Amino acid sequence: MVTDTLTLAAQQGFFGFSITGILIIAATMLASFIISGTLKRRFNEYSHIPIRLTGAQVAETMLHQNGITDVRVISTPGQLTDHYDPTNKTVNLSESVYAMNSVAAAAVAAHECGHAIQHQKAYRWLTLRSKMVPAVSLASNLLNYLMMLSIFGLFFLGPTTIWIYVALLGITALFSLVTLPVEFDASRRALVWLESSGLAASMEHEKAKNALFWAAMTYVAGAIGSVAMLLYYVMQALGSRDE
Repeated sequence: MVTDTLTLAAQQGFFGFSITGILIIAATMLASFIISGTLKRRFNEYSHIPIRLTGAQVAETMLHQNGITDVRVISTPGQLTDHYDPTNKTVNLSESVYAMNSVAAAAVAAHECGHAIQHQKAYRWLTLRSKMVPAVSLASNLLNYLMMLSIFGLFFLGPTTIWIYVALLGITALFSLVTLPVEFDASRRALVWLESSGLAASMEHEKAKNALFWAAMTYVAGAIGSVAMLLYYVMQALGSRDE
């Protein structure tokens, strides 16, 4: 009985996913796990390499040297919670990054300031990503809602509903792709400034570059997963149309 049930689940899909869909999710989760683990190891290693400025001081100096005077550098609770908020113009650094004087802290702080510079210069990819946020938020919420309905057997993927999935996943996949140039450009700006400011020599430029690379790879893994799921559902939709 159990074997028959598992076979039927494999044929019909589990929560709307066939074996292929489950494998895509598993592969994406594995890649994210490996990248996340590598990122944490690198940052832990580089957190023990001291420099003369704290993350907060690096951020304030970088902003000042780029003529940005209306952005505040503040501390935010948690780990890896660092981000730039364009709505209130704040560089938010996690508590450890804010107060720590290390290669890791400097790399993170400079990267977030890279986003502030993008905002100041109206970097087109950042502008596009900001405009997409409301639509992505709605699409993500709808996907979660539909997933919950499917778990309780209240939502099934038919020809029409598959295309709904495709449309919603298309929005989130496009957002993940738009995010890539934003993140890589912010890291590029960070490395250029760290080198030109003279901090690169003391903080070992290659280590900062490596830390930023692995941070960016988390976005790459997410983008690959989003695009893979989108293509999977497109094939599902085209297959159902031919039936």
